[in-house]
Amino acid sequence: MTGSVATADAKDSRLAGGCDKRCRGRAAVDGSGLSTSKVKSAELIVFVTQLSVMLDSGVVLSEALDAIEEQLEPGIFKAVVFDIAGLVKSGENLSKSLAGYPRIFSPMFISMVRASEASGRMAEMLGVLGEYLDFEVQTRKRIKNALTYPAIMAAVALVATAIMILFVLPRFTKIYAAREVTLPALTRLLVGFSNALCNFEVMTFILTAIVLAGTAFYYWASSAAGKRLLDFLKIRIPVLGTMFVDLVITRSMRIMATMVNTGVSLLDTIEVIKGLVNNYHFERLWEQVDKKIRDGYQLSDSISLSQGGDLVAPGIIQMLRAGEKSGRLGEVSDKISIFYEKKLQSSIKSVMALIEPLMIVLIGGIIGTIAIALLLPVFRISTIIAQ
Repeated sequence: MTGSVATADAKDSRLAGGCDKRCRGRAAVDGSGLSTSKVKSAELIVFVTQLSVMLDSGVVLSEALDAIEEQLEPGIFKAVVFDIAGLVKSGENLSKSLAGYPRIFSPMFISMVRASEASGRMAEMLGVLGEYLDFEVQTRKRIKNALTYPAIMAAVALVATAIMILFVLPRFTKIYAAREVTLPALTRLLVGFSNALCNFEVMTFILTAIVLAGTAFYYWASSAAGKRLLDFLKIRIPVLGTMFVDLVITRSMRIMATMVNTGVSLLDTIEVIKGLVNNYHFERLWEQVDKKIRDGYQLSDSISLSQGGDLVAPGIIQMLRAGEKSGRLGEVSDKISIFYEKKLQSSIKSVMALIEPLMIVLIGGIIGTIAIALLLPVFRISTIIAQ
């Protein structure tokens, strides 16, 4: 009886965030839903870096996992690492243990760990993986920072427009009505739009139409035809398309450099890249490259002969061909990724240089149009008052 009470207390302690040492393995996942949980990128980077350093220092994998788990703050990731450590101690491979958490550890992550298990170079692989994850985080931050200013400007413009239409315009409308002013066409259009926004039935209809259109667009975008068209626009739109292509090339070459340098086969590397490009046309390109390599072609020739090979610059293909001939494909891929990372930063700056003036012109045009529509009748008021 005393033992049962102690066990219950221990379980309560774990639910409170302490990760009880009496509960191991999958039971912990099933009980708390950890297999569908997500964690912050920063936590994952710290985990990979610490594990790499410990393994490189000669610490046994299970002991390294225990040490990392003890250092973590109570929460989801602590419970995840605790469960992984338990599975490793019971005889599971680390890659198989990580596969139980697909929302935390990506297919690329698991594939690289599996390859490191086969090659016996896990510490080195995890170190490179940590650098790659940090690169991905920094790239996302750069893109978000590039879009922050336009988003703020758009929000300010929306608020200013709403204030002018919903509060300022009705006051002017009363003045016009009292003086029986004949309103210009632009002002009448703006007044009609304001009245529509203030009409409950009209707004209900508009919002319903927007929701239905948004739902239809979502399902269309999720279809094969929709994804194919949207992904085509992503890579072909001027300026923005260049930024997206640079991002995909940078990511692909960095993954190739990482995996080839740590002993992963080229076909396994391409399989991982194909799952991370997040674009239909790049996925099709790598599928064809995979097929041609299996038919005996070199990587560089496979890219140039595949449909969509024009997405990869001829200079990259030449560098890859030189890397294949010299047996330094991983090193060449790394140099390409470094070059394209700089090119990506330049592309982001180009996007910003284009978006800022466009936003200024667009916002100025909207607010200026409203202001003109409000002021056109004002020019007649002095004449009407004098009558």
